[in-house]
Amino acid sequence: MSTAEATGPRPLPASVEIYDTTLRDGSQLEGISLTVEDKLRIARQLDYLGVHFIEGGWPGSNPKDDEFFARARDELNLETSTLVSFGSTRKVKGRTDEDLTLANLAASGTQVACIVGKCWDYHVLEALRTTLDEGVAMVAESVRFLKDSGMQVFFDAEHFFDGYHHNREYSLAVLEAAAVAGADRLVLCDTNGGTLPARVEDTVGAVVDYLDVPVGVHLHNDTGCGVANALAGVRAGATQVQGTINGYGERTGNCNLVPIIANLSLKMGVETVPPGRLSRLTAVSHHVAELVNFPPDPQQAYVGSSAFAHKAGLHTSAIARRPDAYEHVDPAAVGNGTRFVVSEMAGRSTVELKCEELGLEIDGKAVGEIVDTLKKLEHAGYHFEVADASLELLMRGASGWKQPYFELESFKVATEHRSGTGARAWNEVAVDMETEATVKLHVEGERIVATGEGNGPVNALHAALMMALGDRYPAFRSISLIDYKVRVLDTAAGTAAVTRVIIDSTNGDRVWTTIGVSTNIVEASWQALVDSLVFGLLHSEDGANRESKE
Repeated sequence: MSTAEATGPRPLPASVEIYDTTLRDGSQLEGISLTVEDKLRIARQLDYLGVHFIEGGWPGSNPKDDEFFARARDELNLETSTLVSFGSTRKVKGRTDEDLTLANLAASGTQVACIVGKCWDYHVLEALRTTLDEGVAMVAESVRFLKDSGMQVFFDAEHFFDGYHHNREYSLAVLEAAAVAGADRLVLCDTNGGTLPARVEDTVGAVVDYLDVPVGVHLHNDTGCGVANALAGVRAGATQVQGTINGYGERTGNCNLVPIIANLSLKMGVETVPPGRLSRLTAVSHHVAELVNFPPDPQQAYVGSSAFAHKAGLHTSAIARRPDAYEHVDPAAVGNGTRFVVSEMAGRSTVELKCEELGLEIDGKAVGEIVDTLKKLEHAGYHFEVADASLELLMRGASGWKQPYFELESFKVATEHRSGTGARAWNEVAVDMETEATVKLHVEGERIVATGEGNGPVNALHAALMMALGDRYPAFRSISLIDYKVRVLDTAAGTAAVTRVIIDSTNGDRVWTTIGVSTNIVEASWQALVDSLVFGLLHSEDGANRESKE
C-alpha cells in the first residue's frame, strides 16, 4: 500500500456536519451524572439548535442507555437531528452474527450507528493482544454487518493520529478496510488529545486525499487545542466535527462545539446549523449547562456572560458610539448581548450606559449618587461586576423604585445539633443537623409569619420564603439556587471577618447573580438571597403584573 501525503491548501467545504456526543462522551466528565430524563431534554435542545447528529449512548451497555433508546422511539420527536447509537467492533476472533454489541446496535431503533475500532498498531498488539490482520478484520466485518442490517455506519478510528504517526501503513489499512466494507464516514480520533493543530491539518489532509469517503474528526482538549484542532481539520477537508456542548468530556474535555459552530459559521463561512439557528447558540449552551448541573462558564467564547462585557472606561465610551469598535462579532448573531460592567472604577458615562442597557431613566443627580454609592459599597466588600442582578436592583432603587413584593419585619435562623458533643473527630460519622428559619413579612398590608426547614441557613430561609410567598407569586417556585460561594475578605480578622456571599440563580430560562456582604454570614446570605428572589420576580410575569398595580 502506498503512503498518503498531505497536499497544499484546499478550498473550505461549503458545509460541515455537527455531530454531538454530549450524551455519551460529555457525560464522562467528573461530576456529571445524567438521568434518562436529562438525556431526553438535552437531545431536544440539540435538535432545537440544529446539529446534524446526536449520539444517544451505547445500547446494551447499561440500563440507563437501554431506557433512553426505548423512550426515544416514542418521546423524542426530532425535527432536525438524527439520533445515533454508539458501540464497538466485534470481539477478537468473534463472529459478527454472535456479537451482542453489534446486535444491540442493530436493534437500537436508530438509522445510524457509530462504531469505534483501534487504528494504532500498538493498541492492537498490546491492548487487544491480537494480530494486525485480525485488527483490520474486526473493523471490516463489523462495518459490513451493520450495513447489511440496513444502517448508516460511521467508523470512529480510535487513536488514529497517534497510530498514523507511528505506523501510517497500518492506520490507513484499517480506514481502507472500513471504507471498502461500506462505512459512510471515517472519523479520525485524537483519543489521547495530545495532537497539535499543524499535525491534525497535515494528517486529515493526507487521509482526505487518499480515500473518497467523507472524513470527520473527533478531538479532545488535553493540550487546550481542541477547538483549534477542529478548525484545522476542516481546513484540511474534514466535513464532520464530533464534539460536545460546552466542551464537556473526560479529563480536560472534548472539543467544544459552541465556539466551533460560531467560528465556522461567522469566521470561515462554513454552514454548520440551519439558517436562523445560530442565534440559539447561547440559550442552548446555558440550558445544557443547567441540565448537567454545571454553572455556565462566564468567559466561554461567544456565549459566556462576559464574552461581550466591557469594563474599561475607554471601551465603554467607544462602544456607545461604534458597537463594532471592541466586539469581534455582533453578539446578537449567537444570541448573546453587550454588557457594561460597573465597578468602583466606573465613571458617569459607564453608569449612564448601564442605565440605558437596563432601560432605566435616571437623571444626572441620581447617576452621581449611584457612582458615589458604588465606590462606597465596593470599598466595603461588594463586587458588582460579578453580581449584575444586585447592581440592577441598586440602580432601580436610585431611580426611586422600591420592590413591591414584600417587606421584611424580621427573620430568625436556628440550627439544632442532634448528636455529638462538639467538633467531630475525623473518624466519626457526620452529625445530624437541622436548620429552621422563620420569616415575618408584610405583603399588601397583611402580616405573614412562615417557617421552613432546610439543610442549612440559606436552604431554610429559602423554604420559609417559599411558604410565605409561593402561593401569591407562582413564579417564585420556578426560581432555584444553582451556586453559592463564600469568600472571607479580611482573613486577619479570623472568625470576625467580613464575608462576601455570591449566589447564582435560575428560573430555567436565564441565570443571574446576586451579592451580600456582612460580618455575619447569615446576614450576607440573606441579602444575596432576597436580591435573587426579587430580581427573579421582577423579571417574571407575576412581577410585571404586580408592577402594573403600583
